[in-house]
Amino acid sequence: MSHLTPPRQLPEPDADSPNGTTAEDSSAAPEVKDTEPDAPKDLDPAHEEAAEATGPTTADEADESADTTASDSAATDEPDPNSAASSSVRPGWFGWRRRFPRAARAVRVGTSVLAGVLVVGVLLMPNRLDRITLQSFLRLPVEAILLAAVLLVLPSKARRITAVVLGAFLGLSTVLKCLDMGFYQTLARPFDLVFDWVLLSNGADFLKDSLGRSGEVLVVIGVIVLLIAVLVLSALAMVRLADLMARHRPTAVRGTLVLGTAWIVCFTMSAQAGGVTIATKGYSQYLTNKVQYVRDGLGDAEVFEKQLNVDAFANTPSDQLLTGLRGKDVLFTFVESYGRVAIDDPTMAPEIDKTLKEGDARLKSAGFAARSGWLTSPVTGAGSWLAHTTFLSGLWIKNQQRYRTVTTSDRASLTSYFQKTGAWRTVGIVPGVRKSWPEGKYFGLDNIYDSTHLGYQGPYFSWTPVPDQFTLEAFQKLEHGKKDREPIMAEIILASSHNPWSPIARMVDWNDLGDGSVFNKIKAEGTNPTEVWKSAKRVRTEYRKAIQYSLDSLVQWVQRYGDDNTVLVLLGDHQPVPTVTGGSANKDVPITIVAHDPKVLDRVADWGWTDGLKPAANAPKWGMDQFRDRFMTAYGPEKK
Repeated sequence: MSHLTPPRQLPEPDADSPNGTTAEDSSAAPEVKDTEPDAPKDLDPAHEEAAEATGPTTADEADESADTTASDSAATDEPDPNSAASSSVRPGWFGWRRRFPRAARAVRVGTSVLAGVLVVGVLLMPNRLDRITLQSFLRLPVEAILLAAVLLVLPSKARRITAVVLGAFLGLSTVLKCLDMGFYQTLARPFDLVFDWVLLSNGADFLKDSLGRSGEVLVVIGVIVLLIAVLVLSALAMVRLADLMARHRPTAVRGTLVLGTAWIVCFTMSAQAGGVTIATKGYSQYLTNKVQYVRDGLGDAEVFEKQLNVDAFANTPSDQLLTGLRGKDVLFTFVESYGRVAIDDPTMAPEIDKTLKEGDARLKSAGFAARSGWLTSPVTGAGSWLAHTTFLSGLWIKNQQRYRTVTTSDRASLTSYFQKTGAWRTVGIVPGVRKSWPEGKYFGLDNIYDSTHLGYQGPYFSWTPVPDQFTLEAFQKLEHGKKDREPIMAEIILASSHNPWSPIARMVDWNDLGDGSVFNKIKAEGTNPTEVWKSAKRVRTEYRKAIQYSLDSLVQWVQRYGDDNTVLVLLGDHQPVPTVTGGSANKDVPITIVAHDPKVLDRVADWGWTDGLKPAANAPKWGMDQFRDRFMTAYGPEKK
């Protein structure tokens, strides 16, 4: 039927025919099947091209078409109350769009704008909190132009599928950028797609310790829901934009060409606005960097395996190992988060200097001397176990894969070499360990005292299970203070200067330590971490106080219990979090050797270290992995 043919009058039903069929229906005329009787049989070329360009009708198109049809119908014909089709027409949101067309149009426009803002925002969003500024979002990303071009050339079905996939991928990259932000805030580095997944489990354990099991479960559920929401919203936003471009194809094509030309011109001229480059390909560079990190990570195992098998002392007879320290008590003591910033930062330096000078005076009065230098840690902000293993193994342990590889290998550590000689009893004092620690066997320790074996009955100080002063007193009672004992080599990991540095313990009379109950009152009088972390200045202040407490504990212990055979090696494991360091990339930590016997320090005279507890700014700096071999060489058989 032509669209110009007038409506055909329906024939009257034939009373004699069954079921009320008409005479015309019951005639012998052949039946002609026409699924769309009112549609034009042929389209002119212009109409046909338009139909191909617009593709299949979207949900919004259907709503708009329904609105238009309903309006036209209302203006020309009265609806048939007996027609089921007429009564069931409720276009868009249960008829809401038909009743409120202006509001519906505003919602459609607003949704499209939000979809565009979301997609462009994801492309432009930096992966570091300190780089998120208004200017960072006022740029033109080449990736947005390329995405538009791809979606415009694809046919309808492929366009939809591609939009969903690309939207989900953008959502995943958003999650990855958020992970990077968190890692930069704590570790001063991005999230490693190869090695850092295990740290998420550690994070869950931290939540459990801080919020309890219920709090941990709620947070994990919330994160999962948020992850799904980000993926879904990103996919929907991309589909929305793809459909919008398809409906307005000529305008979208012209806009893409204009933006592409503008990007090329701005990129060629290095155009800037407010010091920020306008034409950017930052998202592509971000993905390229991630791919390179993954490639490097996957190849790291082979590189590390070669390094693992190189040990200059592997074949040295035990009677020629560490001969310069025979008969001495050697204590390798790590001070949590004791980094160079504590000594160099002008807001902390005066108080830290005072503590170190007082420490030098205390040590000198007890007959001790000290020399100090710098080591560069493989980590910053966190990852203490990687730094400890680097220091003791003589290998650069920069990720969890290397840590697991070396701690399950036969490579000897500095502490296991002490054990190999048979001249020392080797012990570990690790108050931060609160569960099984199978890796402890690698370090060659005859006995390990974790937080449950130190006799402490006092309160936790945030993350810290046992205050440093009590830890050192427990070491004195459990090992060092025993009569008629053999020399001791101890690895002591102090924890009071661990993030979040609130509340922190303070020094009490050593005779009043008891079972640690004395610290209940001290904790009650301490600061609230929630309040402290509202201000970076307060965080730095509490960090400085925690470092002072750890140093005071060590120095006073040496002054109180040290003797002619005491040799103390104290060092920081890594720099604190960027909130304290101000985002510095420096990874240096101080290291000091304290001894009563001058012959011990004479052995390292050629190292060029600074006298006293404070290393000079220009004191020698080594990688932390270099210390083991230098130390064992210095205290091995003297060269004639």
